[in-house]
Amino acid sequence: MKSYIAVFFTHSGAIKFNRKCKANGIECELMPVPRELSSNCGIGVKFKFHQDIMDMVDQEVEKIFIIEDGKYKLVYSE
Repeated sequence: MKSYIAVFFTHSGAIKFNRKCKANGIECELMPVPRELSSNCGIGVKFKFHQDIMDMVDQEVEKIFIIEDGKYKLVYSE
């Protein structure tokens, strides 16, 4: 299963996304956004997902990065 970090436009967007993940049985956690990733709110959600990442995109998501070998690769940007 692949690991991702989603960053958001607002704190409430991050919290809503985290709740959505938990409601759908997706392993996730709220976390500070790593310094090298830009974000408007500073809170991100790290999650594991094995399907099409576009299924996770909603109006709250600013960017999604995949974590590969300890590095972040942008896979979605608003």
